[in-house]
Amino acid sequence: MAASKRRFKAEIDGHEYTIIGSASDRHMQTVTRMMNEQIEQLKKLAPYLSDQEIATLIAFNAISDQVDKQAELLKMQPDDAKE
Repeated sequence: MAASKRRFKAEIDGHEYTIIGSASDRHMQTVTRMMNEQIEQLKKLAPYLSDQEIATLIAFNAISDQVDKQAELLKMQPDDAKE
């Protein structure tokens, strides 16, 4: 059975978004806070970057973290499960 979808309103970098997903409000709030922190950090470190460049860098970092986590999970699996 699929998890029920919920609507979550997030303010990211001053813009309102409605996000639909199955994650808890607490999860969505944490993601929103972390995104805003990363945006602010990038704006301070590289004020010349456009909003699109900042979004691209945050997406790249998120996917890089995902690849690292998947590699860690594969290392934890028994050898016969990797085939």
